[in-house]
Amino acid sequence: QVQLVESGGGLVQPGGSLRLSCEVSGTTLEDYAIAWFRQAPGEEREGVSCVSTSGGGTYYADSVKGRFTISRDNAKNTVYLQMNSLKTEDTAVYYCAANLFVCGGMHYWGNGTLVTVSS
Repeated sequence: QVQLVESGGGLVQPGGSLRLSCEVSGTTLEDYAIAWFRQAPGEEREGVSCVSTSGGGTYYADSVKGRFTISRDNAKNTVYLQMNSLKTEDTAVYYCAANLFVCGGMHYWGNGTLVTVSS
């Protein structure tokens, strides 16, 4: 059974940074594309970023380009989302999700970690 557990959320001031982690168990991470999504209160879930199986392909929503960086460490079965220059509108529950080989149609989901950007 593939399981994903997010960590690293918390309260940060505008302009600050956080690094989220997504630890994957029950499978070999190298076969999975991993994506980050977020959902703010009262809004629909949106895709934030995705990294391909090899790590060579990365994708970002326009709203986070230049501020967020996704990376993967297959040896640690973990994917990271480095978030810099955080804005209040980045406040949301962040979820990681996994799918075999490609970004899209994510099959496995974590329970989320809350990021609050506020002064």
